[in-house]
Amino acid sequence: MANIFAKKYTREKIQNYTGSLRQIGGITRSQLSEGPGKGVEIATLRTGSGFDLTLLMDRGMDISTASYRGVPLNWSSPSGDAHPNRFDPHGLGWLRTFPGGLLVTCGLRQTGSPCEDEGEALGLHGRYTSLPAERISHTEGWEGDDYVMRISGEMREAVIFGENLVLRREYRAILGEPRITLTDTVTNEGSSPSPHMILYHCNFGFPLLSPGTELSTPHAQIEPRNPDLEDPEGPLRFSDPISGYQERVYYHLMEPNAEGYVSVRLKNPSIDGGLTFTLEYRHDQLPHFTQWKMMGKRDYVCGLEPGNARVEGRAKEREAGRLVTLQPGETRRYDLQFSVHP
Repeated sequence: MANIFAKKYTREKIQNYTGSLRQIGGITRSQLSEGPGKGVEIATLRTGSGFDLTLLMDRGMDISTASYRGVPLNWSSPSGDAHPNRFDPHGLGWLRTFPGGLLVTCGLRQTGSPCEDEGEALGLHGRYTSLPAERISHTEGWEGDDYVMRISGEMREAVIFGENLVLRREYRAILGEPRITLTDTVTNEGSSPSPHMILYHCNFGFPLLSPGTELSTPHAQIEPRNPDLEDPEGPLRFSDPISGYQERVYYHLMEPNAEGYVSVRLKNPSIDGGLTFTLEYRHDQLPHFTQWKMMGKRDYVCGLEPGNARVEGRAKEREAGRLVTLQPGETRRYDLQFSVHP
């Protein structure tokens, strides 16, 4: 049964109350008409629970803005949802079109710091965010008393005589539920083995993120990337914006639950009596977790980032013996869930 704002309805009752389910939720597609994002195709997903998201179809089907009952959840950068033709793959050029947003996927062959690996120059966080979706499909329909919404597509990172990696992505939501599931599969469709790195860069901002917000992770240990940087609040608490703040990065060594999942929660007790965002994923798929803590004025953000590697670049992953390699025809799957709890 659909739970529409704390009241349950059968399929028949909802249909009796509505001329079209679009008045409650659904998926619509459109296009940005001005600014650096002019021409970018977007999809708006309304879950019917107050949890609404905007997907950037020309930016790897990542999630731009997200809100719950009017409360913004994500951090947005001043770069905006820039068109992928503005993407700069060199060095730190990735930052010039980093939109922030609820989700920016990094990869598929490099995550983290710029580096050179086996003679290949690699920019910050790889090329994935510049890949437009193709074979896009979206469906909505009843499955028993559940109204299920899906949108899918595929992104390809390929070059002649080189890599040919394909990520196939599907988002799934059920009308009335304040959650969305994300399923990715990455396949090496090339003829040679390929390095494979992926990071789900989830970015949270004001008002969900503010002094008093608490981060909860099932960690056995938290390791600072730069132990020489003092952090009075520690990684799990947050301050007011600070002028000249230097970003902190932490690695959380997670302990999954009995089903193999990790649940990370960001809670603000002062919003509407308390609002919690939960990110859940499989630990065997994404064994590393990075936290980006940036308390700067106008750059006030917390990044929660499960991945299959750390964020120090491919050369260091190879050196440490952690680098994942996909053989021709091999596929890896990643399952994540985003949910909001009032």
